[in-house]
Amino acid sequence: MIAYWPLLGVAVVVLGFVLRANPVLVVVAAGFTSGFAAGKSLAAMLALLGTSFLSNRALMLFVLTLPAVGVLERAGLREHAQRWIESLRALTLAKLLIGYLALRQCLSMLGLTNVAGHAQTVRPLLAPMSEAAASKAHGDLDESTRHRVAALAAATDNVGLFFGEDVFVALGAVLLIQGFYAGNGIHLEPLQIALWALPTAIAAFVIHAVRIVWFERRLARTRHAPTDVSIAAAATTATADAAKGDPDAAP
Repeated sequence: MIAYWPLLGVAVVVLGFVLRANPVLVVVAAGFTSGFAAGKSLAAMLALLGTSFLSNRALMLFVLTLPAVGVLERAGLREHAQRWIESLRALTLAKLLIGYLALRQCLSMLGLTNVAGHAQTVRPLLAPMSEAAASKAHGDLDESTRHRVAALAAATDNVGLFFGEDVFVALGAVLLIQGFYAGNGIHLEPLQIALWALPTAIAAFVIHAVRIVWFERRLARTRHAPTDVSIAAAATTATADAAKGDPDAAP
């Protein structure tokens, strides 16, 4: 009989993200929840956690890029990126992010997953370039809109990496999928898994590209549509001018 109690960790992950809790705490709590539900002891789970960290410690190499990124930002990297984007008249927010999405996904398909990323690309380059492209077309952005543009840039990097890397046959995720099916009596070659991931990658590219275009169109409508405050201010000014006898004022 299959025990479904260890799946409670999935519910913890969903609940944590809905509540917008710290992602690290959510993942650790989900792991302990699944471990306790599977009947493992605290010592066994801590040992498993330590072993997993040691076997994947190479993934922390990206931390070495953070000092270099900090030095470049202090030297004005973000400002230079914004000025460069502002000089490209034909470049829009949608063209920039869709182009980056295509590049990120293609590189991930070739196994070059660490060429770009949030720390080394999105924060110092893509986010300020996206803000500059949006402000060039739609005027100065308020803080809320700037955060939304930066979030869209980060989401573009996530989609390109996540749906592109599974097409690369030597990726750990593909081998994990192969091992899971092999443990259940289903033999699959890594190339078969990668080929089946290709339609999903194409669909993800199209869907996210449509989201980017829709976001910019909605931003254009929001930024260019007159607000109730501006309409009321214009009406008040016209009434005051009419009271003063201004011939150009509205009746």
